[in-house]
Amino acid sequence: MPDLKVTLIQADLAWEDIEANLAAFEKRIDDLADDTHLIVLPEMFTTGFSMNAPALAEDMRGRTVAWLRDTACRKGVDVVGGSMIREGDRYVNRLLWAAPDGRLQWYDKRHLIGIAGEDRAYSRGWEKLTVELRGWRICPFICYDLRFPVWLRNLERPPYDLSLFIANWPSARAHHWRTLLLARAIENQCFVVGVNRVGTDGNGLDYCGDSAVIDPLGNLLFQKKDAPAVHTARLSYAVLEECRRTFPVLDDADR
Repeated sequence: MPDLKVTLIQADLAWEDIEANLAAFEKRIDDLADDTHLIVLPEMFTTGFSMNAPALAEDMRGRTVAWLRDTACRKGVDVVGGSMIREGDRYVNRLLWAAPDGRLQWYDKRHLIGIAGEDRAYSRGWEKLTVELRGWRICPFICYDLRFPVWLRNLERPPYDLSLFIANWPSARAHHWRTLLLARAIENQCFVVGVNRVGTDGNGLDYCGDSAVIDPLGNLLFQKKDAPAVHTARLSYAVLEECRRTFPVLDDADR
């Protein structure tokens, strides 16, 4: 199986300003010097973690979805990012996955954080998503999902090879983010990529980033704190195969 190149874009987000954020990310993507297969942007990358869905949410024919599809097609790579989406009379916190051929897949956040009022502003998702890219099986999740290992359990056969976490994870709980990303890689014997934001949002919450790439043994391959960053990581399928062959822990997992 070929290696997979994944580009993380950690950035400050303009509060509730869709056009400003799209312009900023477009520049970062156009300035990419590295060849890549997959570009990953944060949760709600066009607005920040806002509960103002009635004013800001778009439908699946809206500006953000169109931009993701156009960017994937124009750059010839898969692009992932999160947005608030309106469906009839409800709203969802949705991860959108755009492929160069125009295909669009999505995952709606399963775990909504009550202390932030997310569970009152949005409807939860019920279905996982697994995407195949260059032979890799990739399972994407959103932010608060990271805390719930039962939902993330790698029980599929064949198992997923990479889990993605897009987030707006506050600095106050940065230690949890760093620790849980490592735990999910080790317990699920997969690569983990976490993409968080930096800066301060419209509610006064601070974000330190700590976007990371972790291998199936729990080795930290990349992490960046307190500043915008664009990083391309090469994930080795040989490392993944060797890990699972020499210590096949997933064979003994609870079902």
